[in-house]
Amino acid sequence: MKLVWSPEMAAKAFMDTVKSCKLYQGSSAAELISAMAAGWNAKLIVETWSHGGVIATSIGLAVASTHTGGRHVCIVPDEDSRSEYSAAMAKAGLSPEVMVGEPAAVVMGLEVIDFLVVDSRKNDFVQILRAAKFGHRGAVLVCKNANSRATAEFRWRSLFEGGSRRIVRSVFLPVGRGLDIGHVAAGETGSGSSKVQTSRWIKRVDRESGEEFLIRK
Repeated sequence: MKLVWSPEMAAKAFMDTVKSCKLYQGSSAAELISAMAAGWNAKLIVETWSHGGVIATSIGLAVASTHTGGRHVCIVPDEDSRSEYSAAMAKAGLSPEVMVGEPAAVVMGLEVIDFLVVDSRKNDFVQILRAAKFGHRGAVLVCKNANSRATAEFRWRSLFEGGSRRIVRSVFLPVGRGLDIGHVAAGETGSGSSKVQTSRWIKRVDRESGEEFLIRK
């Protein structure tokens, strides 16, 4: 089984997020992310947040989790961030699960993440993506604020280089401050399947764009 897209679920989450975020300007990214999480019927939705962060995306993810019947977890670095985040979400009538700690370490303790949202302005966003565990259904990874300079050298296809997981497709969307989205292949877990472990991977680099490609033989 793999993540299967449901346009009906996506549409419902989108509209509910529009209503919930009507007081937040520039919330188009939140609405899109919410629709994606609901459309993929994500059962474990994880995000990272820190002091001063935009709350609209969190509202959208919380809305999506109500449609999928899933679990919405927010990872924050300290107690001050927890207090600020919880207060803002409570004001919106929502109360997702909050976990405090170093994000990459916390995410390692979460099993079978279906939908993961990180902030590409933070220096540890790549480590968080690599530390996450995904199930056989695959997963969707979202980098917010992808227009930032921090993502200039980021390449999805080299994210899990040498490991048992791979990105099968990726896209950049000029929504909000930019969304960089990657889809982890279904049927591959953190420990890897026997097919992946015995496969031979060859790396090729496009001389003009600098893009790295992994080819399995």
